[in-house]
Amino acid sequence: MSTEPLAFRVRPKTLEEYVGQEHVLGKDKILYRTIKADRLSSIILFGPPGCGKTSLARVISETTQYKFYKINAVTAGVADIKRVVEETQNFMLNPVGRSILFIDEIHRFNKLQQDALLPYVENGTIILIGATTENPYFEVNKALISRSMVIKLEPLTNENIYQILKNAIERKDGLGEYNIKIEDSSLKKLAIIADGDVRTALNGLEVAVLTTQMDKDGAICITDEILKNSVQNKKAIFDKNGESHYDNISAFIKSMRGSDPNATVFYLARALNGGEDPMFLARRIVICASEDVGMANPNALVVANSAMQAVHMIGMPEARIILSEAALYVANSKKSNCSYLAIDKALNDVKTKNTGEIPMHIRNAPIEQMKQLGYHEGYLYPHDFPGHYVEQQYLPDEMVGTKYYIKDDTVE
Repeated sequence: MSTEPLAFRVRPKTLEEYVGQEHVLGKDKILYRTIKADRLSSIILFGPPGCGKTSLARVISETTQYKFYKINAVTAGVADIKRVVEETQNFMLNPVGRSILFIDEIHRFNKLQQDALLPYVENGTIILIGATTENPYFEVNKALISRSMVIKLEPLTNENIYQILKNAIERKDGLGEYNIKIEDSSLKKLAIIADGDVRTALNGLEVAVLTTQMDKDGAICITDEILKNSVQNKKAIFDKNGESHYDNISAFIKSMRGSDPNATVFYLARALNGGEDPMFLARRIVICASEDVGMANPNALVVANSAMQAVHMIGMPEARIILSEAALYVANSKKSNCSYLAIDKALNDVKTKNTGEIPMHIRNAPIEQMKQLGYHEGYLYPHDFPGHYVEQQYLPDEMVGTKYYIKDDTVE
């Protein structure tokens, strides 16, 4: 047992031992009732790392009457699926004729591999439990989704993680055989550092215990400093190619648009910490400067564009400062989307309406023969008039009176 990581050893075996996810595992919730009654249908579990997806699958494996198989989509293929199906349909090996197949990292299966599951999930031979850190609506076959319950698991709370850490210290299959001295306040700080990932917390605690010398009384005294040095720096949950990428960039843009400089810097930092391309972030700032600040402060586009060029020339880590300056400038600027609304309305008219012909007096007439046909005839040159302005028709006859640019009160 000692060769297995602490996080593996202290995984719950029953629903009563499972900590967290009360929103789906409360005693009045359908998932709790179906597991207890062993009436589970196919489910897809998705949530961040360390939130208890695999632990929940293990609980199911301990409580079900059905034969339980586990494969990892990173290393498994169609042949593994066929093997499970063949054993399930073999009356000598499985008289019940049904089995539960747990597929960890199911989003790693390609379309062909996922399609191989379909007929057996549909006819009930296989009860599928898929686990993924990605949004299954993006990554999992729609046909599988339609035949499964999709359950979102949330990051564990600090109190959840604290309780699991306490249990790990007391359990004999955990760290119960060690004489550990640690303050509750230290465990609570470790829970906060773990940021919803119980695996990070348990790994940190195990490293702290195994690398700390006993005192003269045979006790292992764990301090805040020891814990801090034992926990691996945790990147914000962020996958440049996954749902978190889109969620984070959406939050970044909406924070700039909403004029919240603190949230803007937070999501910028989260993206940079997760390895986001600085040029991608710079382009988003340029877009926001035009779309959301626009005519309220046209200089925002100048600043954002200059920042994009500077990021390209300088690179990280200094580019973080340039991005911060530009993003904060945009966040703190007055906002107007009148340019955005104007061009979209005009584009829609051009695509869907009979917008008429360009008036003859504002058409180009590079040669004399075109002037004789009426091109440019009657054009009034604004600079020949007081204030460099003169009233004349510019829109086609069919579009006269159409308003595209509607100046709002933030535009000076």
